[in-house]
Amino acid sequence: MRIALLSYRSKPHSGGQGIYVERLSRCLVEAGHDVEVISGQPYPEGLHSQVSLTRLPSLGIYDEPNPFTPPPPWRLHSVPDLVEYLLTLTGAFGEPLSFSLRARRELRDRRDEFDVVHDNQSLGHGLVGIARRFPLVATIHHPISRDRRVELDAATGLRSLSVRRWYSFVRMQARVARRMPFVIGVSTAATDDTVTDFGIDPARIRVVPLGVDTDLFRPRGDRTPGRIVAIASADKPLKGVAHLLDAVAKLRVERDVELQLVSAIERGGATDRRIESLGLADCVTVHQDLDADQLADLLASAEIMCVPSLYEGFSLPTVEAMSCATPVVASRAGAIPEVVGADEERQCAILVEPGDAEGLAAALGELFDDPARLRTLGANGRARVLDHYSWPAVAESTAAVYTEAIAAFARKEN
Repeated sequence: MRIALLSYRSKPHSGGQGIYVERLSRCLVEAGHDVEVISGQPYPEGLHSQVSLTRLPSLGIYDEPNPFTPPPPWRLHSVPDLVEYLLTLTGAFGEPLSFSLRARRELRDRRDEFDVVHDNQSLGHGLVGIARRFPLVATIHHPISRDRRVELDAATGLRSLSVRRWYSFVRMQARVARRMPFVIGVSTAATDDTVTDFGIDPARIRVVPLGVDTDLFRPRGDRTPGRIVAIASADKPLKGVAHLLDAVAKLRVERDVELQLVSAIERGGATDRRIESLGLADCVTVHQDLDADQLADLLASAEIMCVPSLYEGFSLPTVEAMSCATPVVASRAGAIPEVVGADEERQCAILVEPGDAEGLAAALGELFDDPARLRTLGANGRARVLDHYSWPAVAESTAAVYTEAIAAFARKEN
């Protein structure tokens, strides 16, 4: 098949969606398909040599070194540029809509070049026009309404108004999602939440879990005593980092621990201030922009991986840690119990209630005191990944959804 894979933000490890684009496109071409990634910035890295990349630049409003700085009006050259600019001035996040409009324009005269178009959760209005001309599949990793809800709960005063405005794109995503002929969900939990929040007909959703590179993410020798690793793709309340920091503060009263935190935390922001206020600056190391090998090495060096999120639609970092045979302590939130197989006999994680810093501290402390259990949980996690989470299998299942979409589009045209 000839596949156009759309992604409005695609840099690996700025979030699981970037990894999804890189690994899925790689395995699709290795299975014999032709793939063109059509992406906004930040662009994907490490694409397979046979995957072509078409760049659709945004206005770069959130780029360093001056994020949240709109460009001067004379830099606007198209309707999508104007849409993104005006939405930004009102405090809204405009990239999903503006990217979808750019993608529609890019694909307008390319009907004979692709058999199917696959959107990686932009869910912008431009997709409706694309769906009239192409078989279309949309992946929804989880409904962003869940992020919005958690941030609103944490906001006070005028901050709640800015949160509402920023997340105003969620209403658009729900409307567009209901018009998508085929939707891929990455877990049963996330799919159920998408049906509830977005009102999608469940008959149009196919569940295809994410995968992991088990050769890259593997056990790598000795582990650093007392090391905890955590990955938060965004410095947001949804990721529960504040609760983990509280737990680490409790733990270090009675033992030597260190936290390796992979996250783009905001300097002077809530997480940065909490590290300082808890006196954890000497035992918390923050990493940004790690490449895949550095991340795998860090995960494999830890005694425990902690996932304190208040919600996850899948949690690829959890699977990557399990693949490294690193035991997991996590919140019983979203798809995490499903991912770690909480209801199965072979345990590979300890789960606590979301937002429970005391519970996190207790679970981490118990594991540190039980080396045999650490080894058992780690071995079970590695075995589960080998059994359930393979990128070639993800590509095969995704291609099967493409085939369904192409057949349904052909019936509609006839």
